[in-house]
Amino acid sequence: MKLFPAILSCFVYTSLYAQDTSRVIVSRDTLKGVTITKVVPRTLGMEHFSLKEMEHIPVFMGERDILKTIQLLPGIKSAGDGNSGFYVRGGSADQNLILLDGTPVYNASHLMGFFSTFNGDAIKDLSFYKNAMPAQYGGRLSSVVDATTNNGDDEQYHISGGAGLIAARLNVEGPIVKNKSSFLLSGRRTYADLFAKLSRDSAIRKSDLNFYDLNLKMNFRLGLKDELDLSAYTGKDVMRLSNAFGLEWGNSVASLRWRHIYSNKLMSFLSVHYSSYENTTSTLLADEAVSIYSRIRDYTAKAEFLYTANARHETRAGWQSTWHTMYPLLLEGGENSGINNQQQPKRYSLDNALYVNNTWKASDQLNISYGLRATGFMVFGGGDFYRINEDGKITDTLRTGRGEVVKTYLNLEPRVAIRYEVHKTGSLSLAFTRNVQHLHLISNATSANPTDKWIASSNLIKPEIADQVSAGYSRSISGDRYELTVETYYKSLKNQLDYRNGAEIFSNEPIETMLLVGKGRAYGMEWLLKKKTGKLTGWIGYTLSKTERRINGINDNEWYNAKQDRTHEISVVSSWQVSKKWVLSANWVYHTGNAVTFPAGKYIVMDDRLVYYYTERNGYRMPAYHRLDVAATLQLRNSALHFGVYNAYGRENAYSIYFRESRENPDYTEAVQVTLFRFVPSITYNFNF
Repeated sequence: MKLFPAILSCFVYTSLYAQDTSRVIVSRDTLKGVTITKVVPRTLGMEHFSLKEMEHIPVFMGERDILKTIQLLPGIKSAGDGNSGFYVRGGSADQNLILLDGTPVYNASHLMGFFSTFNGDAIKDLSFYKNAMPAQYGGRLSSVVDATTNNGDDEQYHISGGAGLIAARLNVEGPIVKNKSSFLLSGRRTYADLFAKLSRDSAIRKSDLNFYDLNLKMNFRLGLKDELDLSAYTGKDVMRLSNAFGLEWGNSVASLRWRHIYSNKLMSFLSVHYSSYENTTSTLLADEAVSIYSRIRDYTAKAEFLYTANARHETRAGWQSTWHTMYPLLLEGGENSGINNQQQPKRYSLDNALYVNNTWKASDQLNISYGLRATGFMVFGGGDFYRINEDGKITDTLRTGRGEVVKTYLNLEPRVAIRYEVHKTGSLSLAFTRNVQHLHLISNATSANPTDKWIASSNLIKPEIADQVSAGYSRSISGDRYELTVETYYKSLKNQLDYRNGAEIFSNEPIETMLLVGKGRAYGMEWLLKKKTGKLTGWIGYTLSKTERRINGINDNEWYNAKQDRTHEISVVSSWQVSKKWVLSANWVYHTGNAVTFPAGKYIVMDDRLVYYYTERNGYRMPAYHRLDVAATLQLRNSALHFGVYNAYGRENAYSIYFRESRENPDYTEAVQVTLFRFVPSITYNFNF
């Protein structure tokens, strides 16, 4: 029962205080869940690992999670316990494009980041790019996670699922018309709130803590040359602490895609997409409800053509257009709350892109992928826009009408990746990528959380731009038993956003008055050693990196650590096939603590109010983080039992640190560390019929 208040308190505290490619293609078998069926040729940074390995990797509460697994790879950093998102090569959490059947998912986490929105039972395959993204991907600076929902079986009906200590899953699939169409319906829900009703604490009994996922996929083969896919997902989290505090957030996405084959060389893909994300925070003030609401909604149309001239040339070209509607902030309070209803103006924008990408096998040793993406981002009126001075004060207000074009941003994004096989067991790779991002996530906390809000580029906020150069070497050792990869990168970032000192995100003031703009840089090296065959498999990864920002008005205009800067990151992942029935697995992670801003002193103002003052931005470090997870899986005839322990040796990792007057001496201030979980056992039963 300690789990429920711990998760609630972790968010309450935060809110109040504060061609690098991995391509995994999988299919399912009746006993082992998922196995590899296709190996994609290796390019710079590409990692090959089967989802069978993912099935056994220890995870929080025994819920298999693809997004959590890729965070064990070099260059990809978890945001930490209780935090949403992840960081890739110095990028922030919002600089990762997460797609489900081609549709953006704006918050891919449940339960404050302990679970992702990707239900493993519903996912067919997943591609991950941390550089050298093909030109069909755009809109984010750091990485792409492209997940595809599984098609249902068009011949037989199947039921699969599982149940653990905190959540249960059910997956149903089968033919609509045999051998012509199929469906898949997959659902997942937690039931921690049901256990809360058994608590002796009345506040916990009145609290809610749950999330759910629903995935739907329908596939129709319309003859030999046409195929239609309908995909939909909806998910929601509810965290409510009695009547005092509440938080709800959720995603809804849908897509319809038509594939047509013109010949054995040419095919097309036409699709439409819908994505919505919203969050609501509520609390009591003078016994009156006060709520803060934020939302983003997208409508997208895409057209793409794939032309395969011969075995050495493949060209992909297309167009896409997205209409964004932003609801940055709506603040509502009851009559006696003392809060006046406030609303930041809605923002409308149109995001257009044209792209072409060619893959060329120049020789048996040389492969080249090159492309160009052209973007045009149009900011539309329908509200007030502003001019501000260097101090963030409004100097002029621009009244605009609905449909009026306020600002247009045009950019070109070249991409090129080269791979050269120096011998049969080794290859060299080099890549350059430019990415442009028009949407930005704004947070007032030291860690990502669901109350962060999305804003679009405006007349004052320019698109973010990243140029990245990567080089790497990969070699197979001892036949194909081992694989060693070493990569280095340098990333230059423009138009990076950070808050002015003392800015308050939950304010009716225009967001532009609270932000400062500058530049950033990130560089590092990544090592990965994988053991691919035998009863014992796994990998050891190490990252040495640096991430900095330089923004006039912060830190005396000097370079300072970005909050996601971590010098060292280590991951050790292993899986041991003890017998046909038993698999033992473990993973250990270590990383330098995040950069944070702590007060340098304090003073007393009128009414004996204590005020802290700050000096250097992100000039301190959280304690180093490390954790060991272990698991054992017992394979049965049509089912499996998974036993696991998260944080096996009970490390008290810091979720956050706050300051208070010393209880022994009120003249002194003491730091207090908040820890979420020390030791979390789990058991999960999975079945497949």
